[in-house]
Order: sequence, then C-alpha cells, then structure tokens
Amino acid sequence: MKHSILFLVITAVCLSCGNDDTILNSERTLPPITQNGANTFGCYIDNTLFIPRNGDGTFNNSDPAALVWGDPSGNLQYQEYDLHDYKSEHTASVFLHLQGIHQYGTDNYIINESNGLTSVDGLDHTYMHCRVWRENVGNYQNYLSYENSGTITITNYSLSSRLVSGTFSGSVRNYQEPHDTIQITNGRFDFKWDTLDETDFN
Repeated sequence: MKHSILFLVITAVCLSCGNDDTILNSERTLPPITQNGANTFGCYIDNTLFIPRNGDGTFNNSDPAALVWGDPSGNLQYQEYDLHDYKSEHTASVFLHLQGIHQYGTDNYIINESNGLTSVDGLDHTYMHCRVWRENVGNYQNYLSYENSGTITITNYSLSSRLVSGTFSGSVRNYQEPHDTIQITNGRFDFKWDTLDETDFN
C-alpha cells in the first residue's frame, strides 16, 4: 500500500513538472545577441519580457513593431529605434535615441536625460524612454531616462549596409513621479533597417 501511494505521488509530481515544461516552452524568450542584421529586439522592463509585435493597423493595414528613424545620409548624426508591442493585453513601447552614431560607430554611449520627445524635438544626446502599463495605478505611465542612467553598446554599425547591432540597459523614471523608477535590462537589438518592413514581428 505504501509503495502504491509513493508511486502515485511521484507520478503526480512528474506530470505537474511536464505540464510546467510545456508552459515554459510555449513562452516567448529574448532573442540571441547577434550582429548579422537578424531584425530582432528584446529586453526586460522591470523583469517583464518586452518583444516587439506588429499590430492590426490603422494605416496600410498594419502598425509596424520596429522602426529605425534618422537621416539616411548620416548628416544629422543620430539614429532612433522605435519599438512597440501591439498585441499583448497591455501594450508597451521602448524608444532609443543614439546621438553621434554616424561619427563614432561601435562604441559605448551613456544614456542621459530624455524630455519625452523625439527627432529634432528631443535632446542632443543619447536617451531612452518607454511607455508601460502599471498595475498599481491602473493605467499607462511614461518613463524617461535621466543623466548617466544607463549604457547602449553598439557592437556593429554600417551606414552603407544599413546595419546596426547592440546591447543596452538602464533606469528610467516616471516623469510625473520621479521617485518611481524602473529597470530596463538584458536589452539587445540587431537591425538591417532596409529590410525591417519585410520582417514578421508576431
């Protein structure tokens, strides 16, 4: 009788482990760190995985999950990466601005203050911001980088090949409640930006 009970307990534990494995294997994961234009992006926002995913769209039947902005000639000396997850129950976005990338290429870029704007309306240095759902207040909140709040490391860059790869991490704070900070960690991206519109972010 004792052996039968022990067998049932072991079987139940094994079955529950199998079910957990199935759940874990079906979850999305961070993409690997690559430098070949794989058109991937991922990070953790306060330990929650962020992966860009296309939306159903309001214009041209799609909302693109990943966009690279900047002057194609390189004369404006900056590049911007605009990422969105349009498909999760609570959507999110991450925005990176790299100042001087056409000048310095592969290098470490210190993340400084963001004013929440982009392009020529943003500040003339490297910054980051994001928009996320916060359960504690029941709505979306905007978080901005601040002086010396993180690093973006560009590991591969070619303007002529339209390719940029890198890693990043840092802190951002609620622009309405500066004491409310969150961490962005394990960030990585690998873009060949002239083929982004052909990539399926789903």
